[in-house]
Amino acid sequence: MHKSEAKELLEQARAAWEAEEWLRSADLYERVLEHFPDERPSAVWWYDAALAHKFLRNWDKALDLGREAAARAPRGEGDPAYWNLGIAATIRRDWTTARAAWTGFGIELPEGEGEIDGRFGVACVRLDTDGQREVVWIERLCPTRGRVVNVPVTGGRRYGEIVVHDGEPTGERVFGGRTCPVFDELDLFEPSELPTWEVTVGAGDAADLEALLALFTEHGLGAEPASAVRMLCACCSEGTHQVDREVRAGAQAVSLAAPEQEARRLLDRWAGEKAIGRSWSGLARPGLARPDSPGGP
Repeated sequence: MHKSEAKELLEQARAAWEAEEWLRSADLYERVLEHFPDERPSAVWWYDAALAHKFLRNWDKALDLGREAAARAPRGEGDPAYWNLGIAATIRRDWTTARAAWTGFGIELPEGEGEIDGRFGVACVRLDTDGQREVVWIERLCPTRGRVVNVPVTGGRRYGEIVVHDGEPTGERVFGGRTCPVFDELDLFEPSELPTWEVTVGAGDAADLEALLALFTEHGLGAEPASAVRMLCACCSEGTHQVDREVRAGAQAVSLAAPEQEARRLLDRWAGEKAIGRSWSGLARPGLARPDSPGGP
């Protein structure tokens, strides 16, 4: 291939990129890279080809091309080639490559080999379930994986599932004076076995509801009052929003994440801890009619 032909293909690749024709753009870059893999600007071509396949969720290609891009990127300087490689390697469960990528980016990891299971703080992820979007809180296990610690209201999503998220924030949430980024979900990495339930509880005061939420948390389960859910349009969701944790008294719906018998046991325990002021009824799966199954005095 003559350089004049390569130049023309690169112009076409950039035009396809601008038009968001990701597959065509990547194919054109790869045609050039077959002949000019190590030209001075080739690191950018490898990076763009890998990124295009990331957009397409073609993780095998993103991983292969990402290796080439990272091999031409400076180490320890936060080069995004390493981040995209880390994402693709994580989704493909190639932990050796993932660890090398995060280290190359400049991130200190827990010692060891294999799957990364560390403490990387908290963040928010915008779940995307067949076009239905919901922002939830996660505990980050590595730079791109996190465990969901809300009880999602979107059907089919569950407390405790592990998701892979993108590296570029698309919004912020401010809670307790702390600003946390919102990332877009890329992949459901590990589903959760905990089913979701809805129950109506009666709380004599806010402390009663706090006690219920704490009880489920202590057992590694989820409990979320309906008052914690806030609806935002897609555009507003990508902005910066103050999040206030509202816990109130009175009758209200609460979402639970727990095996059914364990949910009933904990609800009964909670209701029985006070002679008056705590009750529950109508434990049922979301969207189903609630049978009359009261608990508590």
